[in-house]
Formats: sequence, C-alpha cells, structure tokens
Amino acid sequence: MTSMNDLPLNKLQFYATAPYPCSYLSDRIARSQVATPAHLIDARVYSRLVQAGFRRSGAFTYRPHCETCQACIPVRIHADRFQPNRSQQRARKRHGALSAQVLPLRFHPEHYELYRRYQSVRHTSGGMDQDNQEQYSHFLLQSHVRTFLVEFRERSELRMVSIIDELQDGLSSVYTFFDPDLPGTSFGVYNILWQLDECRRRKLPHLYLGYLIHESRKMAYKAGFDALEALQDGVWQAYQPPDGC
Repeated sequence: MTSMNDLPLNKLQFYATAPYPCSYLSDRIARSQVATPAHLIDARVYSRLVQAGFRRSGAFTYRPHCETCQACIPVRIHADRFQPNRSQQRARKRHGALSAQVLPLRFHPEHYELYRRYQSVRHTSGGMDQDNQEQYSHFLLQSHVRTFLVEFRERSELRMVSIIDELQDGLSSVYTFFDPDLPGTSFGVYNILWQLDECRRRKLPHLYLGYLIHESRKMAYKAGFDALEALQDGVWQAYQPPDGC
C-alpha cells in the first residue's frame, strides 16, 4: 500500500483547494489536494506522488480531494503485459506512416496553432479554446521534472503533439492534441500505443494515463485498454470495471 507517510515528502506541504465546478461532471463540485512548493517536486519526488495518485498541470501538482465523489480513478497500463485489441491494431496500421520526433520542451508556433485548432473543435466553450500563448506555455511547457515533447508528422504535415513525463517506474502521459479536422482518424489511440512502445524501449514498466472517469465520455475511453491497473484503496491492482460498465 502506498501511503503519504512512505513518501520522501517531509519538506512538502499539502492543502485542499476551495470547491470549484468539476471540469468533467457538470453536476458536481470538485476539490483538489495540492502539493507545494513546486520547486521541491523533482523527478524522484514526483514519481512517488504519481504512484500515490497525483498528476500535474504545469508546475501545479494535485490529486482529486472531493468529499462526496470518488469518480476519478488513477489508472496505468502495464506495458509488458499489454495486448492490443482489433480496434487498436487497426489504429496502429491506420497511422503507421506517422513519424515521431522527440524534442526539448519549448515553444513552437506550429504546435500552438495546432493546439488552438484542437481546442476550438474538441473542447468548444471549455475555456482552453481561448488560451493565449502564455496560458498554453504555462499549462504544457512549464515543468520541474523530466519532461519531453513528441511531434508526429505525416510527411511534412504536423498531425499530433504529446507532452510526456519520465518517471522512475514509467512514463506519464501529460497531454496530447492532434489535427481535429481529419475524418476517420484514431490519433488518440495510436498515441497511447506509441507511448507504450516507448515505455518498452526505455525499459519502464508502466504508462500512467491520469484519471479514468466512467461517467465522462472524454475520460472513460481508458477502460478499453488491456493490462489496466487502478489505484484503489491505496493499492495498485488489476482494474475491475464497476457493475454496469
């Protein structure tokens, strides 16, 4: 069992935010537990925090801390045990022509323009569709841990960008955005398959996917991946979908 007392966090402080509207379930109010100060959360400490269910947004490290809701389930895929299903195999084949290039974490105007298009189509009125360059950089390009950027191109055309953290025991998928205007694509699925391949190339056992939320269409897709593990009651264990899912 992973408990906060086991973590090398004696210099960190944890506080609960004020209640705010949930980003995923519109009828609910959320709270987060935040770890501070950010400059003390290096790659080693952050790896332990992720194992305890935390995520990050820029330099902001948090986990759900809602009093009456347990909808957010931290999940990860065991890379060596994963076997793609038929739909995922088709996604791999469909986008097999994409070339991936790992880049340092810095601002690229072309990436930002793709991000704006992605937000305007996929997340209209979600707030992030109005992000300026400063907000984009704060959200995705600010990091105190080992983070890299991957761009995916089809010939010379930029199709997808991923921000990924490297942990002691795996990779953590921070955020991915892609061309929203092409029909019949499976960029998101292909991206997870690529990150699983990258885990194996780096000899890292896990790919952390953040939170699975069954009642949110945008977050429920993670349940469709094999070898999924969930942090439940403080223990990482084989994922078992709830009744009716």
